[in-house]
Amino acid sequence: MSAEIPHSGGLASLADAIRQLRDNTPLAEPIGKVVEATSSGYKVQDLSKFLRLGSLVKFHCGAHPALAEVVRIEQETALVRAFDSGFSVGLGTQVSPAGFLAIRPSPSWKGRMIDALGRPIDGGPELPLGAESLPVDNAPPNAMVRQLAKRAVRTGVRVIDIFTPLCGGQRIGIFAGSGVGKSTILSMLSSAAGFDTVVVVLVGERGREVREFAESTLGKEKHRLVSVVATGDESPLMRRLAPRTGMRLAEYFRDRGENVLIIMDSVTRYAHACRDVALSAGEAPVARGFPPSVFSDLPQLLERAGPGAEGSGFITGVFSVLVDGDDHNDPIADAIRGTLDGHIVLSRNIAEQGRYPAVNLQSSLSRLAQHVWTPEQGKLVRMLVALIARYEESRDLRSMGGYQAGGDPELDRALAIVPKLYLSLAQAPGSPMSLDPFAEVAAQLAD
Repeated sequence: MSAEIPHSGGLASLADAIRQLRDNTPLAEPIGKVVEATSSGYKVQDLSKFLRLGSLVKFHCGAHPALAEVVRIEQETALVRAFDSGFSVGLGTQVSPAGFLAIRPSPSWKGRMIDALGRPIDGGPELPLGAESLPVDNAPPNAMVRQLAKRAVRTGVRVIDIFTPLCGGQRIGIFAGSGVGKSTILSMLSSAAGFDTVVVVLVGERGREVREFAESTLGKEKHRLVSVVATGDESPLMRRLAPRTGMRLAEYFRDRGENVLIIMDSVTRYAHACRDVALSAGEAPVARGFPPSVFSDLPQLLERAGPGAEGSGFITGVFSVLVDGDDHNDPIADAIRGTLDGHIVLSRNIAEQGRYPAVNLQSSLSRLAQHVWTPEQGKLVRMLVALIARYEESRDLRSMGGYQAGGDPELDRALAIVPKLYLSLAQAPGSPMSLDPFAEVAAQLAD
């Protein structure tokens, strides 16, 4: 008498998995062909049922097949965009599926500079591959299993450590227009102590700046820094991919128990690349030319930074936001500001006064500062911000000679303290990093 095997939930799931694998795994590699070529991509025929949004295809042309990403699938055709901006094929070119994007990182990648696809671009040897292949896109840890972000970290930049201090696992944005010193302050932050690994993502940057960064910053922090670069002349797909690749690297090191700092310059250019791809796929613009998917892509990327699950490390994120036309309420800046745990605002007016870092202390805040400040430090910072506000609001009155000393004790106090405070907060790239910012500022104010 044979025993009946119960059809449990586990067996049912296994049967479904086997059936799905059988249905989706063809006996031979499917081959499609290019039937239309435009500036926004290529239409591929005969592959629609084998593809998924975000999957890859390869063009069979030459010794090195070119890769492209699927951005739209229709009944008979699929729209794909190539990663290589200079890539071009003709009608009839054969195309086949190539799975999904994945990288195989290794701890030996520290000290190297790679492109969005994980290929070395620093002239060094081939990158050693890790044991595990990791998909570029990944879900953040569940909110209820994440650690709390309460551990203070020092950046070595006085103005940040005093007025907008950071906690490990915090995500903060640096909002600024072009030419205000955004990249400079990011370079200073890359030297911050307290992190095992620093991942720098450069999106849409000029080639000159990439070379300068490699020589000035990478050399000093080579033992713990890995850079992911997609310059402005690369395709929108490469510029959209670079932040995702950088974030996957940060997650890899976090899961090894390391405390990671990821610096991304800039999230705005990532949004521009997402816009380009989405519009080519047929999405309609809804806010200053940005389609809806951009506003879902941004939090999906930014939420991947932060504290890891118990037993792992954390990812502290510093994201630069290029404010178009110095409009801090443009759709991208507004969407990012609501997602992050604080924002540092750089002011063009302050930069024109020759004060660097050009941080607007009245507009900047850290939502986790209460976990870093002692009660006395918090009281002091609030008092200093009030004095700065009093000083700045009276600037026009004083420039016209409309104020006489002694008329307002609070303003007199601001006039005595704030100029010294501004001087003490000045910090140039390459200068020694601050060790005790409150003590250093106090010493300057006492002079």
